[in-house]
Amino acid sequence: MGFPGTWMTESESVVYRVVPKCACSSIGQILYYSDHGRFFDGDIHDSTEGLHKWAQEHSQPLIEANARAHKSYAFTCVRNPYTRILSSFFDKICGIQRNGKRYRGKLVPMLVQKYGIEVGDPETGFEFDQIASFRRFLLFARDTIRWRKPMEPDIHWSAMSGHISTFIANGGHYDHIFFTEKFDEGMQVVLDHIETPVKVDLKQVPRFNESEGHGPKRAQPVEAYFDDLSMHLVREIYKRDFELFKYDFDNPGNKMPLAEVDLDEVHAKLGN
Repeated sequence: MGFPGTWMTESESVVYRVVPKCACSSIGQILYYSDHGRFFDGDIHDSTEGLHKWAQEHSQPLIEANARAHKSYAFTCVRNPYTRILSSFFDKICGIQRNGKRYRGKLVPMLVQKYGIEVGDPETGFEFDQIASFRRFLLFARDTIRWRKPMEPDIHWSAMSGHISTFIANGGHYDHIFFTEKFDEGMQVVLDHIETPVKVDLKQVPRFNESEGHGPKRAQPVEAYFDDLSMHLVREIYKRDFELFKYDFDNPGNKMPLAEVDLDEVHAKLGN
């Protein structure tokens, strides 16, 4: 299986396990800058040079050798499961993607037909009942994760612990896991532990939110989208994420973690 979703700087200063919807565009750009002194022109997910990625065949032996021997500092980043699934809905289901089309072609029409989801239209300012549609999407996300129907779960809403576990299961070890909600603080810890060809000043780094502006804005506070049934579904899908990454299940309105991540616990529980 190797190390899917793993990126590494060309200088091998640091190894990063990507978790979708957890500041991965910003992190990728910072890693790119730390080697080259400039940001990648475009979405960092589209880069095919300047950064080693498991998806690039020539990078695989280098990433594998580094991760297995724990030659470099390795890290990842997590996010509150409530805000992450909401963000996936607004970006991937309601939003128009970089190529000007809907995400995954036939996915949205199928959701409209089978789950009664509305996604709005850019021509009419994306007006639709966001709360009702999101809750129906949550049913769909649960179906994909629980029964792999009507399709396999998508990386943007499958559990963070699933992404993070593949790195450990194949012989990798994390030195740090930080929170999207405390991004500068967490990323600074990484930078303080590594030697990069180019020094990075986080205060000067722009925010790379590649999903922004392509879809509707969230019209309500986070907690408005989650009633008792929605919270039950979220617990069913993300129970392990809440426990391992210390987020507050009982209060969807509290996006901040309740404690720091216990790395020993993560390696023990995700390593088998």
